Amino acid sequence: MARKKQFEEQEILTKATNLFWKQGFHATSIQDLVNHLKINRASLYDTFGGKEELFNKALESYRNQNKEAIQFFLNNQSSVKEGLKNLFLLAILGEKNVQEKGCFVINCMSELIPNNDNILEIAIQNKKEFEGFFVEYLNKGIANGEIEPQKNVQSIASFLFMFYSGLKVVGKTNPNKEELRETIKVGLSVL
Repeated sequence: MARKKQFEEQEILTKATNLFWKQGFHATSIQDLVNHLKINRASLYDTFGGKEELFNKALESYRNQNKEAIQFFLNNQSSVKEGLKNLFLLAILGEKNVQEKGCFVINCMSELIPNNDNILEIAIQNKKEFEGFFVEYLNKGIANGEIEPQKNVQSIASFLFMFYSGLKVVGKTNPNKEELRETIKVGLSVL
């Protein structure tokens, strides 16, 4: 008879994400994972396949949760322009713990690209997905009259993705929030 797993996979993915986020992929050993996740090595390999497979699942889980949270956040704003401003402010003024760590996806890209084709593919897919929902969101702004219809929403969506990603990086190192607020104001002038 098979043994029942003594852990919840999503909980393990969340804990693994936090460890990889804190230490990076290369600095995290299998023993670090075993100690942090409080599961034995055999269970880790049995369930996730190994360090790289666990990392990939943790990254995918984070990406999905992050996309859903951002879409939910934007879709619950009363104005498209205000929604984008609030999203960017959240990127620099959100939880201090998250601010100091930056974005897990961006950190992974910085650490692992150009030497990891899998992460490169994930980065390309991540950019495409974010730009896609920025395009949808900007089209809502055109439909409700907030954004001029002649604007190139694809180019603006690409800029917004790069701008948001940059804010997540700079927000880790720049304690001058007023300077970052002014930068957001300038960035949003494209609308």
